Amino acid sequence: MELVGVRVEIPANTPMVLLQESQGSQRLLPILIGGAEASAIHYALEGVQPPRPLTHDLFVTVLQTLGGQLDHVLVTEVRDHTFYAELHLTTPAGPKVVSSRPSDAIALAVRCGAPLFASDALLDEVGQLPAPEPEDEAEEIIDEFKDFIEHVNPEDFGS
Repeated sequence: MELVGVRVEIPANTPMVLLQESQGSQRLLPILIGGAEASAIHYALEGVQPPRPLTHDLFVTVLQTLGGQLDHVLVTEVRDHTFYAELHLTTPAGPKVVSSRPSDAIALAVRCGAPLFASDALLDEVGQLPAPEPEDEAEEIIDEFKDFIEHVNPEDFGS
């Protein structure tokens, strides 16, 4: 998955993170998140360095200090409009999987440069196909018009 960005959902004025499949049909996965998490993701994307570590920065520092690393994030499912994710970690004690809110997991992934994934079942359930590009729509309309012009007869306009 590719992190498209953090946006505000109108009219509810609620922050959301938008993920998109990198391959295939490029389905979108919008996830409503809290304001603090939206800020944390946005700061990481913009490379903002706070004077003191924020919670996600602190987690990354602690993880590295303990000899671990975040391998990837997996958004696994949605239940009752709540999304779930997993942190897939490598630690000195071996691989570990930790349950997480997607917003926190994404904030950590951005800071660590870790890849984002979503389960196929989740994308099949709630993934949205992207809206067609305006250029694509225009080309389709032009093609239909050309086809019409090529096949129209004067008799088609008779009374």
